[in-house]
Amino acid sequence: MNMDFELDRFMFERVLNEDPATYSVALLGSLRPPGNSDGQEKTAIVRIERTALPSFSDGLISTVKFIESTDIYAWMLGWLSPSEDRPDVKINVICPATDVHIRKYSKQQVHIVRETPAMYERIVRPYIDAFPASRTQWIDAIVSGQSEAEKVLFRSPPEADPFGFLILPDMKWDLANLTSLYLVALMLLPDIKSLRDLNCSHLPLLRSIRREAARVVKDRWGLEATELRLFVHYQPSYYHFHVHIVNANHTGLMGMSVGQAHMLDDIISLLELDDPTGPFIFQRVSLSYGLGEQHGLFATMKAAQSELREDGDGS
Repeated sequence: MNMDFELDRFMFERVLNEDPATYSVALLGSLRPPGNSDGQEKTAIVRIERTALPSFSDGLISTVKFIESTDIYAWMLGWLSPSEDRPDVKINVICPATDVHIRKYSKQQVHIVRETPAMYERIVRPYIDAFPASRTQWIDAIVSGQSEAEKVLFRSPPEADPFGFLILPDMKWDLANLTSLYLVALMLLPDIKSLRDLNCSHLPLLRSIRREAARVVKDRWGLEATELRLFVHYQPSYYHFHVHIVNANHTGLMGMSVGQAHMLDDIISLLELDDPTGPFIFQRVSLSYGLGEQHGLFATMKAAQSELREDGDGS
């Protein structure tokens, strides 16, 4: 979908979050319709993030301002030379932005909660099932080839259904700096919502994602399989199963932190221990993860923590 976005049509309202760790800022505002159109303004979120520094080359830094020095140390400020091939920032736009988007990108405290299988069935599964299909309409457009078809790096042949997938660059990547390489593998069918739905019958799918991700990255960018970090989020930002494929040297991303990211290799190893007759391992284990206070699950999951016992998870 083409939003015909021009930055000068964005009317700023307030800052949702400023994050010095990721050199990013999330802004809330609205988009005026283009030209003299009578269309209504639409709520929009604009996220601006500093791109990764490129490899050093002559002329990279255009201006330097000296601050001070002592003994063998010196401090300066510098400005990079303008370059069409080396953008300074990456800008992501969400329009129209919903209340869910606004909560997600707002500054908030994170709490670690523990989800038992019983809590999943009582609280989390109904929360996931209540999401309207429109929330993942953008994924349907990618899978069907209506959107971003030219960016797809791999797509399973038809005979791979129902466990086919595709691989394409994630919107977090600037498509320029290999150090910050970030791809995503998306399931073609929506049957698997999250980590909780996985069982040993999905091992061929997961092994294929691992294999094809390594092949694509090796063929296109020359990185080895050992230079990749493949992981799954729980809770994910959207409930259509996907695997994150990131340069192992791209560190510091919040999405790779303990309490959200589960390594694909570890998931495969656990499922290899699964009993094909069930109940399956991800239906039996308790999972701890971080939830922001603005997350739709936060209030109920925070209250449910009182059910946990010191000597176990509780029922």
